Amino acid sequence: MNASFEVFGLQTGIIAPGESVSDRVIAAAKIACGGFKDGDILVLAETAVATSEGNVIRLADITPSSRACHLAEKHDIDPAVTEVVLRESDAIVGGIPGFLLCMKAGTLLPNAGVDASNAPEGCVTPLPKDPDASAARIRREIRAATGAATGVIIADSRTHAMRAGCSGVAIGCAGIPSVLDDRGRSDLFGRTLEVTKRAVADSISSAAELVMGEADECTPAAIIRGLGLPVGDEYAGIESIAADECLFMGVFARSRKRK
Repeated sequence: MNASFEVFGLQTGIIAPGESVSDRVIAAAKIACGGFKDGDILVLAETAVATSEGNVIRLADITPSSRACHLAEKHDIDPAVTEVVLRESDAIVGGIPGFLLCMKAGTLLPNAGVDASNAPEGCVTPLPKDPDASAARIRREIRAATGAATGVIIADSRTHAMRAGCSGVAIGCAGIPSVLDDRGRSDLFGRTLEVTKRAVADSISSAAELVMGEADECTPAAIIRGLGLPVGDEYAGIESIAADECLFMGVFARSRKRK
């Protein structure tokens, strides 16, 4: 990778259900940085992608189940929101006031990614149904419209264990490697690296979130330019690990078994 890069925030305006997010970012890119170029990496907020795909749920249409009502009372969450979270989750691991800790598609996340922020009044947006497929589709649409070979990341905001605040995490990726394996390289003192992998897509997502924001910036996308990552159709998806291989989840699971 190169020693420096540029980040351009893309102001798209509010994206409506069914509207092409690709068209919006292509137009915004022309204003922000002269349009897409080969090697650019587009980072898109998951809410914008989910909304464009029509994945918006009206809470008035949701009838909470008895389990949802029980969890809602226990963790001080709206029962309708809790029902949506249950439907979006593979498993509920636990919870704190306001949030359920969920497993979804091999990822541990709060409320299964269901978010009321930047959603229409009385609605929530779950994560895109298939973030990797969304990233691949948007990448193809940008290539067809501009001729540029790019990478595309669908990003979400997450908290991290024992840290205040949110940073970016990639939930969908196409056109670039999501992880770079540094095992076998030497450190500063010649020792061989045995476990080090760089979470490139997550790091790019965090860099993009610095200009995208979380409030009313209306900047749900950013272009990372000049990083020098390889771009190609052979790169797809996010590399993850099993829960029992995860330091945090593995310790948590073993502690529950001992009780």
